[in-house]
Amino acid sequence: MELLGRVPLFSACSKRELARIASLADEVDVPEGKVLTREGDPGREFFVVVEGKARVVVGGRGRLSALGPGASFGEMSLLDQGPRSATVEAETDMELLVLDARSFSSLLNEVPSVARKVLAAMAGRLRVAEKEATH
Repeated sequence: MELLGRVPLFSACSKRELARIASLADEVDVPEGKVLTREGDPGREFFVVVEGKARVVVGGRGRLSALGPGASFGEMSLLDQGPRSATVEAETDMELLVLDARSFSSLLNEVPSVARKVLAAMAGRLRVAEKEATH
């Protein structure tokens, strides 16, 4: 739960909610270079970066952005059952919290403050993508 409390996505959660999240999420260590999601593949997990950095690539255009501690990704495919919209690769060794589709759905239903933050983060990424597409 101490780990969860350091993640901005979960900062508004009560101890009870953090305990529930801890019961849903798996802590996973991944080595530098590991591909976490591949653009076009089905999405089965939601990720929260605890430590380390990942690079995001869309359409083979090189580095689109970097994800560091507190960032989350993978929610879009779980929300719409569509394919992954980007490839995400560990740029350094990483520590992640990972929720499968069922756990992610439970999290959004049981902890509304997290659902709002996930949607806000997704909206922010959409705004950046739209701005980049017009330039």
